[in-house]
Amino acid sequence: MLYRDLMMFPSEIVAVACGGALGASLRFAVGRFCEATWAAARFPIATLFVNILGCFIIGFIAALSLRSEVPALLRLFLVTGIVGGFTTFSAFGLESVSLLRAGHFFEAFTYVVGSVVGGCAATMLGILLVAPKS
Repeated sequence: MLYRDLMMFPSEIVAVACGGALGASLRFAVGRFCEATWAAARFPIATLFVNILGCFIIGFIAALSLRSEVPALLRLFLVTGIVGGFTTFSAFGLESVSLLRAGHFFEAFTYVVGSVVGGCAATMLGILLVAPKS
């Protein structure tokens, strides 16, 4: 069923794939730039910068989409592809703000805390499952 579903939307898959390749490449370039610029920093400044920039871009595109008609394929290319390849944190930011703007404060709180705490816990679990026992 999944294969059939994917084959029904080849132009969407191509748009997301092309945008994703561009976004991931931009993420790599920005990361290298930040590392070279702030080499002495003992802080993941590249990731912080990318996450904040990605949130700004996705917010800008979302607001632009509300003001004028943005074709669905272009939106997929920009949001899911480029920005999603650049950082998925931007989607987290947009979804959190959307919940807040809709007045779903408990859901927003649960989503933010669950994502951050759950994500860190899942990362630690993944590391513990693979890391050598010492």
